[in-house]
Amino acid sequence: MSPRRNYPKGRRPKDEERDIATSNQTIEEHTDGDFIVRKITGSSSNKPYRCPGCDQVIPMATPHTVAWMIGDEDGRRHWHNACWAKRNNRKPNTERTRNAPRF
Repeated sequence: MSPRRNYPKGRRPKDEERDIATSNQTIEEHTDGDFIVRKITGSSSNKPYRCPGCDQVIPMATPHTVAWMIGDEDGRRHWHNACWAKRNNRKPNTERTRNAPRF
């Protein structure tokens, strides 16, 4: 028995014609600058991070967003998806004293 062919002979799409998304990275324009934004799936998240929006831990295996300003790779931060979406609506972050309880 011959191997199965999914396409008629000579009509198979070429590799350069196929549209394959190689990255889930986008560029977003905001009032404070242009950001490179990458959506991270839960399966590729293998360590906990602290969200700068809510100051809470993003547990391992949780889908989240990584964002940084264009040209500032060192300023890359991991955000909860909801915190990134609502980051312009937050009030200024208040600094807590060293012994203040965290709620």
